[in-house]
Amino acid sequence: MDNVRATPRPAFWLMLSVILVALNLRPSMAAVGPLLAGIRGDIALSFSGAALLTMLPVMAMGLAMFLGMRIGHSLGEHRSMVVSLLVIGLATLSRLFIDSATGLILSAIFAGLGIALIQALMPALLKSRFAGNVALFMGLYVTSIMGGAAVAASFAPLVAADSGSWRLGLAIWAALAVLALLFWYGQRAAMPRLPGSVERRESFAGNRRAWLLAMFFGLGTASYTCVLAWLAPYYVELGWSEQEAGLLLGFLTAMEVVSGLATPAIANRSQDRRRVLVVLLLLIIAGFCGLILCPRHLSLLWPCLLGLGIGGLFPMSLIVSLDHLDNPRRAGGLTAFVQGIGYLVASLSPLLAGVIRDRLGSFEWAWWTLAAVMALMILMALRFDPRHYPRHFQ
Repeated sequence: MDNVRATPRPAFWLMLSVILVALNLRPSMAAVGPLLAGIRGDIALSFSGAALLTMLPVMAMGLAMFLGMRIGHSLGEHRSMVVSLLVIGLATLSRLFIDSATGLILSAIFAGLGIALIQALMPALLKSRFAGNVALFMGLYVTSIMGGAAVAASFAPLVAADSGSWRLGLAIWAALAVLALLFWYGQRAAMPRLPGSVERRESFAGNRRAWLLAMFFGLGTASYTCVLAWLAPYYVELGWSEQEAGLLLGFLTAMEVVSGLATPAIANRSQDRRRVLVVLLLLIIAGFCGLILCPRHLSLLWPCLLGLGIGGLFPMSLIVSLDHLDNPRRAGGLTAFVQGIGYLVASLSPLLAGVIRDRLGSFEWAWWTLAAVMALMILMALRFDPRHYPRHFQ
């Protein structure tokens, strides 16, 4: 990525386009949970099988992340984003015509591949175009991702109820891809195709700090993917309607949006992000404990705590990775590695939770497990002392 600074007016339109692109990165997954009862009533699908609708796209995101930087450099930033949005849009639209679990899962995988390419390229793009305020603009980008999830989770059940079709509730989000394509196409002059590079791509596979960052991102994202997949079904089992459970998931993701905006701005006051990370992890632990111990009481508090914690942890995990390297290209390569490994780790959590539900008849042990994982992550976060960053990537 060229180290280019965006001037104010082009920067506004570029950031608006980034936001619209980011809105497309979660609806294909977020709309499934609130509609799961209707889907399972129409298609034979166990809870373990339903977990594949979240697990496989996340796994595809992880695997494709390793090729994302190479593909993006070959095609150029602008063309790569266009291709990715087309893949996401077509995969989402195809759900109008799906009548089998296999077709539904394939649509999820293809959407995941398109999402992966965008997520591989975007951190380096933001670091190169907005180098002076990386934390702020990364927060806007990640917040927009969560905003897309909030909209899809909240309105997919309403669309399905009004139309009488869960397929339309899943497919309608292709309209977001069309909108993003229109705006992103207008950025083609600001996103020139990069010439072939003679640089040898840096490998982070042998770097212990890169693996620590990847595991931290992956375990944190595991809580996000598991909640995205199973919070709504959990409350449906407690007697809530699909619409109520979808709105609750939408409320959680709205809290993620709030935290995704506020947390990076707060953390930007200091290069030492450890205190902020610990607070976020404690919020998530409290939220999971509330889901287990008294889910019917203070039912808005627990999703609020989870949303505030998860919403801040996601951008902060990427920001801490970017903090380690000043060069945008190297930092982009590192975040691609972190996300690639991290999404592979995170992809297992919905499946494991689905297996736990099938075997034990409840999601509670899944919530307990995630709470314990967040406690372990506190110990990991304490190791991110910015004074020692240079020695890890010499």
